[in-house]
Amino acid sequence: MSLALSARFARRELRGGLRAFRIFLACLALGVAAISAVGTVRAAIEGGLEREGAALLGGDAEMEFTYRFATPEERAWMEDTASRVSEIADFRSMAVVDRDGTTERGLTQVKAVDGAYPLLGTPELDPAMPLAQALAGDGTRPGAVMDPILTDRLALSPGDTFRMGEQEFILMAALVREPDNASGGFGLGPRTIVLRADLEGSGLLEPGTLFSSKYRLDLPPDADLAALEDEAEATFATSGLRWTDARNGAPGVSEFVERLGAFLILVGLSGLAVGGVGVSAAVRAYLATKTSTIATLRTLGADRRTIFQTYFLQIGALSLLGIALGLVIGALVPLLLSPLIEAQLPVPARFTIYPGPLSEAALYGALTAFLFTLLPLARAEDIRAATLFRDALSAGRLLPRPRYLAALGAGLALLLGSAAWFSGNLWLTLWTAGGICGALLLLALAALAIRWLARALTPWARGRPALRWALSAISGPREGAASVVLSLGLGLSVLAAVGQIDGNLRNAIAGNLPDVAPSYFLVDIQKDQMQAVADRLETGHEVSRIDSAPMLRGIITRINGRPAREVAGDHWLIQGDRGITYSGPLPERSRLTEGTWWGEDYDGPPLISVADEEAREIGLQIGDTMTINILGRDIEATIASFREVDFSTAGMGFTLAMNPGAVSAAPHSFLATVYAEPEAEAAILRDIGTAFPNVTLIRVRDAIERVADLLSGLAAATSYGALATLLTGFLVLIGAAASGVGARTFEAAVLKTLGAPRRRILASFALRAAILGLAAGVVALASGIAGGWAVSRFILDTDFAVIWPSALIIVTGGIGATLLAGLAYAWAPLAARPARILRAND
Repeated sequence: MSLALSARFARRELRGGLRAFRIFLACLALGVAAISAVGTVRAAIEGGLEREGAALLGGDAEMEFTYRFATPEERAWMEDTASRVSEIADFRSMAVVDRDGTTERGLTQVKAVDGAYPLLGTPELDPAMPLAQALAGDGTRPGAVMDPILTDRLALSPGDTFRMGEQEFILMAALVREPDNASGGFGLGPRTIVLRADLEGSGLLEPGTLFSSKYRLDLPPDADLAALEDEAEATFATSGLRWTDARNGAPGVSEFVERLGAFLILVGLSGLAVGGVGVSAAVRAYLATKTSTIATLRTLGADRRTIFQTYFLQIGALSLLGIALGLVIGALVPLLLSPLIEAQLPVPARFTIYPGPLSEAALYGALTAFLFTLLPLARAEDIRAATLFRDALSAGRLLPRPRYLAALGAGLALLLGSAAWFSGNLWLTLWTAGGICGALLLLALAALAIRWLARALTPWARGRPALRWALSAISGPREGAASVVLSLGLGLSVLAAVGQIDGNLRNAIAGNLPDVAPSYFLVDIQKDQMQAVADRLETGHEVSRIDSAPMLRGIITRINGRPAREVAGDHWLIQGDRGITYSGPLPERSRLTEGTWWGEDYDGPPLISVADEEAREIGLQIGDTMTINILGRDIEATIASFREVDFSTAGMGFTLAMNPGAVSAAPHSFLATVYAEPEAEAAILRDIGTAFPNVTLIRVRDAIERVADLLSGLAAATSYGALATLLTGFLVLIGAAASGVGARTFEAAVLKTLGAPRRRILASFALRAAILGLAAGVVALASGIAGGWAVSRFILDTDFAVIWPSALIIVTGGIGATLLAGLAYAWAPLAARPARILRAND
């Protein structure tokens, strides 16, 4: 028979309406909508960053140098290339306020600008005034503008004065909006803007101070950004220059959005997998109602291929409808909510219809529908005509024919390949797929175990009719235990894993670190101040420990004579500048894992010691060479040893350490960590801040809280994706409950005929739902704990402990969800008249 005839049969079958496919369509549409919505929001942010790249950057291009200003040659190149150049120095400092005999201090991220700033955009100040007027001050003191968060913390109002270093400033206005804030990256303190010229004599920009200089370029309209980047990097190849331009004005934000979006799409694929379980169950339930139709067609001469094509085309058409519904929802919801989303974003977004994310979601939806509908369709064609009038699908072979297995394998490979391509992370995709497959396998085995256990426990439930009926129903094939455990269990597994990861991150940040972390980091300590700072801390305060080390910053440019990126790829060690220290003797609490230390009296060619874990990740070996650019000068050093460096304590740790003769002559400052009791922290801040105004004190607890806020936002976004997965699982659960109405109606009719009261029948329905929910919750909890442990141990590298409140919520949620779905579909069977039901089944 021809494909056209199969299409005619499929069209006639669809005339019966879509009532049997409501759950099918809802599951598919919800999964596609979630993925397309995430992709649309990501594309909107990327579109906004691309459109506003120059404004976000503060110019058409930016040249950044680490802890130095541009040389005359570099500045001359900028002046020849650009029509205007603006110089900025960015660093941390302490804002100090003296009031009524007390002193208040706050950490601030300072932007020291020139008269040309900003090249693009306009800062928004309160009270409103031009930035140049605000920075001019009141004629006796230089002016400053400050983030409202810091003005509130220090109780400052326009007209009040404060100090930074040795310089006094007058606050002229609050900085409501900073036009180029998206390019600034992560800062530990709120922003303060002053003129760089007003910092002369403040002691804040001394040689060795930790700061970065940024030069914004206003280029001609016809400038070729790519060509200029190549020219700048070739001209100043050994200067440590970092180039950014309007093609990606906020690279940190763009990269974070891309990675978060990719991760959330993989979470969305978990939701589609849950929906796929519902799709498969819906197709199987539908085919079970079509056994008489299939039998008639087979009797009239229809072969297996015709039967398969008929229902494959029908399910395919419905899949396209579900995908289309999901795409419409996923595209329109971000557009409708765009004002609310934009209000929460720190960067501009351009909301419109983006074909790319919608095509990606449609591909995922189509492949998921194909994978989860092929198995029940393939099994249906193997049933003999004589058995189709009985429980046809239960009697078929467990696995389909080899050609269908090959098609399933090809579809799965295409799905994984597409996910890896779109997310840009092969390993994350494979780990996600492995986790989903592992959870599905575990849940499928759990469903079989539940049926076996229910069958084994049924004889023990004598004298408890409701429990006995519940166990008997669960052990049978019609109750849909597999669908319930698979769908709800997978959704709960994702949510449980997210809960365990989030809880352990919070424990690591808020619980474990304060026991071992220092109270303060002291930065920008000058060489001649280090001993005085240590003496003051040791004699005047309850300090248990002080660690100090010289501090330089450098960029790894070459490894074994080759560009560093060719050797190390995208490893974080070569991205941006890294902290470097030097020491003659091996520092205390340092342990070599390989190689030898150079010794206190070494006076030979430059040697370097690298953190063991990072060195092995890159593939370094003892004897390799590494070129580091420090303050524009390239230093080639030979790797002499690997060291164990533990960053988990939030203490002092350097991935790179060199012999003193290699770098000690370069301008640099010292870094110190102070360990003290919490009640002594205020006195330390007050004393050191007063005695050494140029020294910046960073409270570790504040930095940890800032990181915790960022992680909380990431956990919240992931939780939303997991909740979408759980909602899909609940829909599948409803579908399973709805598909079992007929069986429960017949069961209730028989029990009522035998004299069972309605309340006992209802108790039986509730018990079976609670048992299945408990099973799904327990298995999901085991999967979630295993997934949370794996992520915490191998990706986040943190300790792991089960978060029991989250775990109990998961189990309770599983019981509650199945109870709600089961009871919602219990009233109709209880209300049906036994005589009519039994007569219809005679």
